Amino acid sequence: MTNRLRVKNKTLVVWLALLVGSFGLHRFYLRGLGDWIGWLHPIPTALGWWGVERALTHGQDDPLSWLLIPLLGLTLSASCLAAVVYALTEREPWNRKFNPEAPADSSAGATRWLTVGALLAALMLGSIAFMGSLAFGVQRYFEYQIEQERSF
Repeated sequence: MTNRLRVKNKTLVVWLALLVGSFGLHRFYLRGLGDWIGWLHPIPTALGWWGVERALTHGQDDPLSWLLIPLLGLTLSASCLAAVVYALTEREPWNRKFNPEAPADSSAGATRWLTVGALLAALMLGSIAFMGSLAFGVQRYFEYQIEQERSF
C-alpha cells in the first residue's frame, strides 16, 4: 500500500498542468515541495493578473499593463505545453522517470481517454493563450510606436 501512494499518475499530472499549471502544482505533485522551478511559476502568473487588474482600473492606455498581461498568457501557454509533453510521454519512459519503484508497464503511466481529453484541451487552450498574448503584445507595441511618432 505504501508503494501505491508514491506512484505518480500521468493522467492526474496532465490535468493538474492544464488546470493549475500556472501555479506550479503539477511540478509539486511530481517532484515535491522542494522543486524551486515550481515555486517560480506563480510569480509571472500574479504579475499577469496584476496587469489585467491595472488595465481594468486604469484603462487600456496603461503602458505597464501592456507589459504584464502577456506574462499571464505565456504562463498559461507554458503550462498547457507541459500538459502536452506529459500526455505524449510513453508509458515506459514515464514510469522510469517518475515511478522508478514501479514496474515499467505500470498502469500509472498509461494514456487513458481522460488523458487524451486533457491533451486536446491543452492544445486548444494553449494555442489560444499564446496567440492572444502575442497579438495583444504586438498590437500594443505598434500603438505605442504610433503614439510616439504623433508626439514629435
